Amino acid sequence: MSYNRRYSGWGKKPRPAAGSGKSALEIARELKQAGSPPSPYREQSLKIHGLICAKCGREFDEKDRHLLTVHHRDGNHRNNPPDGSNWENLCVYCHEDEHSRGLLADYLNSDT
Repeated sequence: MSYNRRYSGWGKKPRPAAGSGKSALEIARELKQAGSPPSPYREQSLKIHGLICAKCGREFDEKDRHLLTVHHRDGNHRNNPPDGSNWENLCVYCHEDEHSRGLLADYLNSDT
């Protein structure tokens, strides 16, 4: 797929989230208002699990540690046990792949 075809939707009005009737911007705004202050779980996870991607094994250093993200194994970003048992550090590429697999599976298993 060409770059222009893939990203041709940029700059358009946000579409409503599936089934909710609300735009993604409205949902994000509501979550920010209802949410608690951000947890320092990212730093905790990096200390516990190290600067390495749990999926591809790529090692990171201080200058590129921003490419490491914390993935919640159970999918609940509010479940942050202090022992880090619900976290795994994934590089941004593996994290995106992990979440796309779930979306693809949902799509393939849908009746529509």
